[in-house]
Order: sequence, then C-alpha cells, then structure tokens
Amino acid sequence: MKTLEIEVKEPIKLYELIKKTFPDSSRTKQKEILAHRIVISSRRITQYDFPLSPGMTVIIEGDENRKKLMMGKMPIVYEDHYLLVVNKPTGLLSSSPHENDITVISELNKYFISRRSRIRAHVVHRLDRDTSGLLLVAKSKEVARELEKDWKATVFDRAYIAVTWGAPVPAYGTVKSWLTENEYGVVSSPVDNGGKLAITHYKTLKKNNKFALVQMNLETGRRNQIRVHMRDLNHPLLKDPIYGYRDDNSPIKRLALHAFRLWFYHPVTKKEIKLETPFPEEFTNLFENRTVNVSAQQNKSF
Repeated sequence: MKTLEIEVKEPIKLYELIKKTFPDSSRTKQKEILAHRIVISSRRITQYDFPLSPGMTVIIEGDENRKKLMMGKMPIVYEDHYLLVVNKPTGLLSSSPHENDITVISELNKYFISRRSRIRAHVVHRLDRDTSGLLLVAKSKEVARELEKDWKATVFDRAYIAVTWGAPVPAYGTVKSWLTENEYGVVSSPVDNGGKLAITHYKTLKKNNKFALVQMNLETGRRNQIRVHMRDLNHPLLKDPIYGYRDDNSPIKRLALHAFRLWFYHPVTKKEIKLETPFPEEFTNLFENRTVNVSAQQNKSF
C-alpha cells in the first residue's frame, strides 16, 4: 500500500471516507487503516467519526512511510530471522498487559504487519519507561523461551551509561544490596532481608564540578537496580523522580540512563553478537568543558 493524500471535497466522516477510498477492502483492513495510518494537519487521528470539511487534506500512510517512522523513532540496530534489537527511546514502555498502551512490542507488531509478516514480537527483558537503549526482542515464543532459559549465561555483557549528581567515591567499585518492593518503589538493604540480591559494578568515566558520567555493568538485573544503587551511594541519577533529589534542576530533561551495550550469544546460531550505541549527546555535552577524564587516570575496566 502506497501513501495517499486525499483532498476533502465535501463534509464527510472519516470512516465514510475510508470506506469510499477502499471499497473492496475488508472491514478489518479498514479498521487497521483508521487505527494506525491517518494523519490530518500533522496530527495522528484515530477517531472513526472525525468530521472532515472541504479543503482538508487526509494523509493515509503507506507501508514505506510507516517503516521510516519506526526506523526514525525506534531504530532497529540488528535483525535476523529469529530476533531483533531496537534502540528504545525514552518515554516508551517495553511492554504492557493493556492492549491500548503504546509499547515497543505493539510498535514492532505494527512494523511486522506493514511488511505483511505473520511474526509477532515477544519481550525477553525490559527497560524502564524512561530508560533508553538496546532492547532484545524475540520473533517467536520458542526463541523467547531459549533466551530466558539461561539469561545470565546468554547475555555476557550488558552495560549502561548514566549521569549522576556529583561523582561517586571511590571512582569505581561495586554496590551490593538486597532489594524488596513496596507500593512506593524499591527498597535497598545492605544485609540479607529476604529480598533479591542485586550487584552493580560502576566506573566513573568523566566528571566536572556538578555531574559525573558513570558506566554501570549489571551482574544481576533487578527492577530499578541502577537507580537504587546510585541513590545508595548518595549520587542519584539526574531527573529521577523516585530515587533522585526532590529539587532536581537538571539540564537534562529526561532520566539520565541509557543501555548502550548488549553482548550475547545467539540462541540459535550460538554466535557472539556484540552491539553498542553511542552515548546520548545530551549526556556527553555536559562534560565538554573543564572535565576530568577519570577513567584515563585510573585505567580500570570491567
């Protein structure tokens, strides 16, 4: 299906225009067009009885436009017959039990539909809504189960970059605690209280008089683990409404956490797949002037 631009000639409801434009299409196809493909005055419209007036232009997106939109907002950095890896933008849920929520999984399913594919996306691991970065998605339940079978052995390097308030002391180290959840978030305990053991290795790469650019490698993958552990060090992430400072006058207007590295063994071919993204520019721009390169001084790596 190619993109169409239709100039409205007479007052008409949107669904009537769709039926008139695609008289031979099934009801399911017409509903899919209404739900995902209509743009009017730069706004995406899904209201089936949206009133159209003469002079309006209705854009019905074709498959090529939808693919470009996906690639622009959520780039696919790796794809093969069995799985794919996307660079998730901040503000997008990984998955949700609610059908109407916009998530990585729902957007990928639209992408597959645009390619006339019967594939469906299956979540393997998650990133917080406001965390950006590399996210691995399976194309079948069988591949998802294979990945989940021994996640820790399959994913042999998973690293994040973050901006913290002030620089952790010492500049590199390990945070270990037991995490439990309550209605307000995740609580950390330095001793075993029956919670889940969480281990984060961190390394300060750069710092200035206000912030630090810190790399984290996860030995365990608990909910909110990095955010909680940086709070434990009294150097929370910028723009973290739950585990950060109350008065967060951050120059970054998003949670300062990005999953930049994902190295894993392919569940089918068993080959090593090593993927990385650049650090977000809004993070690194804070350290262009009067910055100390800590990692060069200590020459310490994970």
